[in-house]
Amino acid sequence: MAFREYKIGARMFGLALGGSMMITLYMPSLDIVKVGSTEYGVRKSLSFGRVGGFSLEDPFLRGWSKPKTVLLKKDPRTGAAMDPTYAYVYEPGVRFTSSIPHPRILGVGVKDLSLEKGHINEAREAEGAVFLVQEGRYEGKKYPYIENATATRNWTPDVVLSSVKDSDIQKIGSGKIMFVREGCWWCHTLLPEETQDWQVFGAPPALGDFNSETPTAFGSDRKAPDLLHIGSRNSSREWMMMHFFNPRLVQPHSIMPRFDYLWGEKDASGNRIDYDKWRADYNAYTAGERVYPPDVPVPAQDSDARMLIDFILSLK
Repeated sequence: MAFREYKIGARMFGLALGGSMMITLYMPSLDIVKVGSTEYGVRKSLSFGRVGGFSLEDPFLRGWSKPKTVLLKKDPRTGAAMDPTYAYVYEPGVRFTSSIPHPRILGVGVKDLSLEKGHINEAREAEGAVFLVQEGRYEGKKYPYIENATATRNWTPDVVLSSVKDSDIQKIGSGKIMFVREGCWWCHTLLPEETQDWQVFGAPPALGDFNSETPTAFGSDRKAPDLLHIGSRNSSREWMMMHFFNPRLVQPHSIMPRFDYLWGEKDASGNRIDYDKWRADYNAYTAGERVYPPDVPVPAQDSDARMLIDFILSLK
């Protein structure tokens, strides 16, 4: 009988904790999984890849094992002209976004069309795959769905990537890793919250925009503008380059830190970046000793800066 009250109390506490976790986590998931993914949600999940943060395939948050978003203007196989279309290229070994191996995440309609017309169940990570977003009808209603173009059109990752220029390739999934790693979501949110927000930053997201996205990167505090629709408000890559290299180039009173180190050692032309000289020239400009600020180097193809800018411009 010793400590009987403690045993009863511990069991009651465990029961209460377990019940509260079920109510707050498990039961809402039963409703959320019924929500069909929007077209925007499908495109986001395909461009981000399996995890947009720490993962076993990318433990150091370097942007590894992520898909590439490719703008196609001609058929990769035949070369025939086609309407501009975004393809999501997963090279062999790159982990698929969760909705490919677990299509239930997509919701009714989107899941059914993706399996029946899109053949996503035939995609294999070891071989790689190319995915498209299409629109179809299920039980009389329109839904977006995922097409496995590797199965339906014989578009393999190597064929697609070799058919386009580098300027048509976006590393959005790797860029989200940079966004998380560099702490951008400590100051910027991806969630306009109130009416005045919607007037300035755009409409809030829909629940179906987040199917298969991990993590959501809403942010927990706002010290700077919301970025959910920043790619629509400002689509200038040049402005973004200046802003990340030194925010004071475009906003003199900005409190945002410099992210020039994301450029690495060389620019897009392979020339070494002399950071000391650039900063000396910039200081001369702010002191009124030169008329124009120094030019910002164009980020190299494989630089962290290129990836981050690709992600930011994708937020529309």
